[in-house]
This record gives sequence, structure tokens and C-alpha cells, in this order.
Amino acid sequence: MTGDVAVLGAGMHPWGKWGRGFVEYGTVAARAALADAGVEWRDVGSIVGADTVRGGYPGYVAGATFAKALGWQGARVTSVYAACASGAQAVDAARAQILSGIADVVLVVGADAAPKGFFRPAGGDRADDPDWLRFRVLGATNPTYFGLYARRRMAVHGDTPEDFARVKVKNSALGALNPNARYRRRVTAEEVAASPVVADPLRLLDICATSDGAAALVLSSMTFARRHGVLDPVRIRAVSTVTPRYPSTVLDLPDIATDSSAGAEPPEETFRASITRAAYEEAGVGPEDLSLAEVYDLSTALELQWYEDLGLCGDGEAAKLLSEGATAPGGRVPVNVSGGLASFGEAVPAQALAQVCELTWQLRGTAGDRQVAGARVGITANQGLFGHGSSVIAVR
Repeated sequence: MTGDVAVLGAGMHPWGKWGRGFVEYGTVAARAALADAGVEWRDVGSIVGADTVRGGYPGYVAGATFAKALGWQGARVTSVYAACASGAQAVDAARAQILSGIADVVLVVGADAAPKGFFRPAGGDRADDPDWLRFRVLGATNPTYFGLYARRRMAVHGDTPEDFARVKVKNSALGALNPNARYRRRVTAEEVAASPVVADPLRLLDICATSDGAAALVLSSMTFARRHGVLDPVRIRAVSTVTPRYPSTVLDLPDIATDSSAGAEPPEETFRASITRAAYEEAGVGPEDLSLAEVYDLSTALELQWYEDLGLCGDGEAAKLLSEGATAPGGRVPVNVSGGLASFGEAVPAQALAQVCELTWQLRGTAGDRQVAGARVGITANQGLFGHGSSVIAVR
């Protein structure tokens, strides 16, 4: 049995602050994906929804919520939550259903109506919840997190705020070409440097916003795709949802008091590097085979870290890789040709799906002014707190 599943359709609701509910956004994206696939909703055997824990009861059962919004037709439903990795886990669940023969066609949907400002934990006191602890005990919002990672890169690798700003300049230029992006204006390095400090050393334009938005995919078996007349579809070849290995030497908040490697040998690679390695191994490809990558740029500094975790360069070489133009359009491996979260902002259940949408359009050769010439292999990478891996490899 082949491990590939076909991507028949991809659809999005543009990112922004629209003032409406996430169900509306997800329904728009789902219908766009179905239309792109040329598949009727009644022909979908399963729907997998990526959850948002901020959406009340409907958000916790996103699969059934979107099935109801599209019109009850008897499809089986699945709902998944893995923070920022929710979309990748939704793709993984859909792929498992297809490869096991449970369903021939699966619709995957993620959508969010995000709060203004930064994300905060759900209400109530939960002393065993690490998200609650980092907010209530440490006072560490998400930008604090991003700033600490940036400081680590500066201390360990010698990166500078100017290096971080170059990431924003690159991604804003690409976002300006993307009709689904929230921010469609080119930004200069001088504008980044002049924006307010949010979490030292990161400035406002170094950090992604919170946004409304949605993305959806129609996945199918290869047999169905051929029967449907699609002989050479984009194919999902690998999905990595691995967890960290003990002991982790790059600590996630609120675990900042001790370094467990003092009592045990650390693993050979970091958690994020293990996410992409697992995807490479499953797909039978390596960094040298990539045509493009979509990575999780919560901050400009974090995009640089992903260059190294993807194996595009050695440790500490990300800023040099960027300055050489290797990750820009026309470079060796363009990164975030969608414009990234710098141009979209976070719509948590949707963003890993949005990454796969971009890979799909690029591998089809239909990405317009953002098109990477001759794209054949693409990878996505992000990390869902706390301990959720997320990487998808698509090929054509």
C-alpha cells in the first residue's frame, strides 16, 4: 500500500480582523477547497476539524461544527487539538483514515477568530496547566517567549537585531503578493528598527499578530484521485507529530528552574530538529531535495532557528544563509514564500493547514507572482505548545 494521499483541493478564508465567528470563516475555506477539488460535499466520507479552545463549545467539537454548517450528510467526524500543531494532526488523522480504507475523501478544516493582542489561557485556576502557570506565575505572555528565544540566538550564535529585521523585510515583500495575507505592504529594515520594543530584543514588526482566518484541504486516496481524473496530484508523503525526548536542554516555559541534562545525557538533537528529521525519514528525502519550506515564524528570530532545524545550514549559520539570499525567492530553498505569519498573523487551528495550502499551490505551479520555479518537494514546520511536533512533506 502506498503511503501517499492526494491533495485534491485547497481553500482559504483571507486572514484579517473581520469581526465574525470562526465557523463562518471555516465554512468559506471548506467550500473553496471543495470547489477546487471538484468534489461535492455529499461525497465527503469524513471531516476532520482542528479545534480552538477559545471558541466555546463549538470550538471543542470543530469536526461536527463544520459538518453541521455545511449541512448534515452523515459523514464521520473527528476533532483534534494540539495548539499550533492542530492542523498537522488533523492532516495526520485524515491520512490515517484514507490509508486504512475508512474513507476515500476527507475534508480537513481549521479556523479561528482570535482575540486582540496576545493569546491567554482559558479561564479558571489550573495549577497543573503549564500555560496557566507561565501567565499567572511568571507573567510570561507569548511575546516574552519569543524574546527569550531571540536572546538565546544572540547569546549563542551572535545574531543581531539587524539579522532579525531582514526576515521581516523578506516576508513582507512576499506577503504583499499574497491575496490571502492580512498585511500586504512591504516593510523596510528602518521601519522594523523604528517600531516599538515589545519583548527585548524584539520589536513590534518582529512579532506576528493574532488574526482571524481559515484554511481547508480535501484529501483523498490515490485510487479516488485517478478515478476523479486527477492523474498527477500533489501528494502528502509524510506527516511528523513527534514529541520531545528527555532531557530537553532548550527549556519551554514555565520549566526554567533546572537543566535536566545535569543528571542525564541529552539527546543528539533538539526537539524541533527531531520534528523535521522524522518527516524526512518517512518521506525518503532530505534538505537537499527541498524546493521550498513554510515555517512557523512567530517571530523573526524563530524563522532563523527553523533554518537550522530543517538542516538548511549548520548551527549558528542561519543569519549568514539569509544574508546570502538562499531563503529568498530565487535562492536555494525559498522559505515562507506565502509571507509567513509575519504577513498573516496567528489563526491557531488554521495555520498548519495554511502552510499545506501554500505547498499545494506552489507544487501545482499556480502560486502566481510568488511561484517558486520548478517546485517539486515542499516541507512545513511548526511546533505546538507544549510538546506537539508538526511537519508535513508534500511532493509532486
